[in-house]
Amino acid sequence: MDSYGGVTGASAPLGAQEWPARTVPVAGVDLLVRDVPDAAEDLPPALYVHGLGGSSLNWTALGLLLGDTVRGIAPDLPGFGRTPPVGRIGIGAQADVLAELMDKELGDRPVHLFGNSMGGAAAVALAARRPERIASLTLISPALPHPRASASALWFTALATPRIGPMVMERTRKLPFERRFQASLSMVFGDPRTLPPEVRAAYEEELHRRDTQPWGAQATLDGARSILLSSLAPPRRSLWADAAKITCPVLLVYGGRDKLVDAKIRTKAQAAFPDARSLYLPQSGHVAQMEHPEEVERAFRQLVG
Repeated sequence: MDSYGGVTGASAPLGAQEWPARTVPVAGVDLLVRDVPDAAEDLPPALYVHGLGGSSLNWTALGLLLGDTVRGIAPDLPGFGRTPPVGRIGIGAQADVLAELMDKELGDRPVHLFGNSMGGAAAVALAARRPERIASLTLISPALPHPRASASALWFTALATPRIGPMVMERTRKLPFERRFQASLSMVFGDPRTLPPEVRAAYEEELHRRDTQPWGAQATLDGARSILLSSLAPPRRSLWADAAKITCPVLLVYGGRDKLVDAKIRTKAQAAFPDARSLYLPQSGHVAQMEHPEEVERAFRQLVG
């Protein structure tokens, strides 16, 4: 067991193995950071960044699969997982936190940067600001501005609205846990029925734990608002402008059953980055690194091989 109660033994199923956890003071907050177990110190460093409402545990399976290739760490961003909030932190501020963590914990070697959803947006912002520090960029359903919002994405737009957001969160919180759990599974995963039992159990445990955190609702509202504001940024200051500055190899991963990010945007995304390739997984939802980690692993190895 690690200091936070997670299973770490290699005999546990891949999706149930929590990496050892520690705290790192970054940007005025004790950031919980997990390290891929048993990774050799001389391997190239990697940084895994979760999305809105997620945590470092979203990278368990993929990080272990790549443990022979990169020495990875995964933080809980402020306000998520087991890291307390530090003010209202948007995508730009998240990139600042990640830059400080990267410099403090990953040495001087270029870093393989991974980001999912909101974490993908923060990863793009970081890579554009610090191109000399990024060896490759892997984006899984990144929250890049999209001209057409999906029905589920409109729910997050509602969260971003100052008066409506708190009311939506309060009504959602009052629903029976099982109903919220099933709705969350359906929103995030392409086909929840195919999830390994250990992944489903770990996701349920995370949702239970999130219910006990006094800051969770506000962090979700702030994150949703940050995503909305980034989509409204003028073209020269948008994430698309950042994408054009990134010259390292980029892997874009999209799921055909993603209810939050329309996979059709992958054509525009691939054209926006100077050196990008795309992986389309028809059966995957919003978190392909959890649903189809082996496919993402293979694509990353091809990217950097």
